[in-house]
Amino acid sequence: MLLDILFVVVGAAMVLFGADRLTDGAVAIARRFGLPEIVIGLTIVALGTSLPEFIVSLVSAINGSGDMSIGNIVGSNIFNTMLIVGATAIVLPISVAPSTVSKDIPFMLLASVAVPALALDALISDGSTNMLDRGDGIALLGFMAVFITYTLAMAKRDKQPVEATAGTALLIPLWRAMLYIVFGLAGLILGGEAFVDGATGIARSLGVSDAVIGLTLVAGGTSLPELATSIVAARKGQSDIAIGNVIGSNMFNAFGILGACSLFTPLAVGGVSWVDFAMLAIGTALFWLFARTQLKVLRWEGGVLVAVFLIYMSWLVIR
Repeated sequence: MLLDILFVVVGAAMVLFGADRLTDGAVAIARRFGLPEIVIGLTIVALGTSLPEFIVSLVSAINGSGDMSIGNIVGSNIFNTMLIVGATAIVLPISVAPSTVSKDIPFMLLASVAVPALALDALISDGSTNMLDRGDGIALLGFMAVFITYTLAMAKRDKQPVEATAGTALLIPLWRAMLYIVFGLAGLILGGEAFVDGATGIARSLGVSDAVIGLTLVAGGTSLPELATSIVAARKGQSDIAIGNVIGSNMFNAFGILGACSLFTPLAVGGVSWVDFAMLAIGTALFWLFARTQLKVLRWEGGVLVAVFLIYMSWLVIR
């Protein structure tokens, strides 16, 4: 138990350190090359913080636990959309750009509809096992290609001239900014793994079942990098990176990771229910609604997202 507690403490410290370094490095690169920070959040930061989900889902798929792959992604995206956006907004209200409301968040809505539509298609066809097969994987990767193409086009369109007054991030040499990103991602991934291992050990010592651990600690642990990065970015006034991190991570998770994993082997839905898929869609819709009102997610709106998330978690534990 003492060793598990040490893992939790050290893991949390590594995650916070990694989030701080990753944010500084990403901002420095964005400003040095005149790129919008939302683009950096949607790509470099989002891809890096999604690595834990990719590793867990890929290993689960290879080992024949397809339902773990789908459950990890659905659970992580619910964490991202509701807990991370909500907690970040409670710390500091998040400003959202008009283009993010009109284009980026709708991509999240598409993902929250496309995955269950493909995974649960047996409900409206021959009644066989619900799963993501290789055809579904190709479709998901196609959506991922569209999202990446759109993001790159947005980066080219919105590229800004580099100004000498762009901020202290420009004073960071490019090699150091890249080093910040590498060490930041390493801290996030290794710290997140240590945190999950420690928390899982504590939970098992207290008699918590593996099912509850998988639905909560594993999904939450793989989302810990996104949570730390978004909160740190918001506190530093980098709302675009905080929002881009959440949106990009959800895109990589739903389209990229599930698409790639289902190419290895068909992924059975298993214990992931329509309630879980519905909660993902509801959380995304609430996020979009709150962002549309004042182009900002306010503290009370963040509180609503966190409250709905906690209700859902309570239902999972009771179930």
